[in-house]
Amino acid sequence: MSAAIALGGATSVDDGTPLDDGALWATVVGQESAVALLRRAAANPVHAYLLVGPPGAGRTEAARAFAGSLIAGRGEDAAAGRHRGLAAAGRHPDLILVEPEGRSLLVADAERITVEGWRSPIETDRKVVLVDRFDTAEPSAAASLLKTIEEPPDSVVFVLLAEEVPEEHVTIASRCVRVDLPPVPAPVVAEALVADGIPAERATELAEAAAGSVARARLLASDPAFLVRRDAWHSVPDRLDGSGAAVVVLVAELRDLIDAAQTPLEARHRTELEMLTEREEAFGTRGSGRRELADRQKREVRRHRDDELRFGLATLSRVFLTRSVPDGPAPAEAFLSATDRITEATGDLVRNPNEALLLQALLLDLPTVQSG
Repeated sequence: MSAAIALGGATSVDDGTPLDDGALWATVVGQESAVALLRRAAANPVHAYLLVGPPGAGRTEAARAFAGSLIAGRGEDAAAGRHRGLAAAGRHPDLILVEPEGRSLLVADAERITVEGWRSPIETDRKVVLVDRFDTAEPSAAASLLKTIEEPPDSVVFVLLAEEVPEEHVTIASRCVRVDLPPVPAPVVAEALVADGIPAERATELAEAAAGSVARARLLASDPAFLVRRDAWHSVPDRLDGSGAAVVVLVAELRDLIDAAQTPLEARHRTELEMLTEREEAFGTRGSGRRELADRQKREVRRHRDDELRFGLATLSRVFLTRSVPDGPAPAEAFLSATDRITEATGDLVRNPNEALLLQALLLDLPTVQSG
């Protein structure tokens, strides 16, 4: 078994300990169809693959497992196990990860992808270039990559990760084998948590809150304040009185809770930095990936905050939906309209709005329990 970081009872491959083929693919939870397709593809790969699915559905884990399988080949010796373990941890020298530093993949990122695509493998006869969040690529960046992805060297396989395929990326998508990874069903997420040692009742609550993301469910499992945040969002409709003063207080409280929700993630980031420091002390700082780690952690913090907002808004929407009954305390139509307004606000998150202003505007638009 591989060494792992504890995440509230959960474990995840993190140190590159050797893995056999079964253990490698076991890192992908609840995506049997995608795993079956990728395992078959690893035996005779083409030049590019596009893994499409929401955050937390296992795109990264599947891509790393696929890379490990490609790099290790069919070997079952110690060297092959090492290749798989390092790939699963995202640390194999022939697995190159390219992520946009901001919210979009730019031409500068595309240039790096092209350069990496033409460099020879270091340890093996195959190299995998993993491009995360490819759906954020600006049209000019996507266009500049068409020839690179369509006609790479025989030793290179591209794996692109995306939440969706925008219209401007259809041409590149048509040059790739598409693999869909849908949200993981809540019961499957709960089973994974139970296997991690989480009590069944709590695992069910966490799975429902994670919206199909195993990674988020495991992070929430290490967060004792999760239920406090859920109850705070539940209480919002009963605390609205139509006044701006009540809204300001509510928004301040909710944002404080979201700030505090980052504590488990920050603890994991500290552990990652400590492990990196140990490796740098043992092997030197060159090529250690400190900047890449810092950039990834910043993106994770931003994504975690967005996830918390989506979770809270989804919780709020369910509260209004359950109250939209004919004999409820207020007209059903008003509560149904409230769910539409919450959905609209959730969609606005992609534009990186001012968080406080978005929440204040939303809560001012929502009906009170007394008035409907």
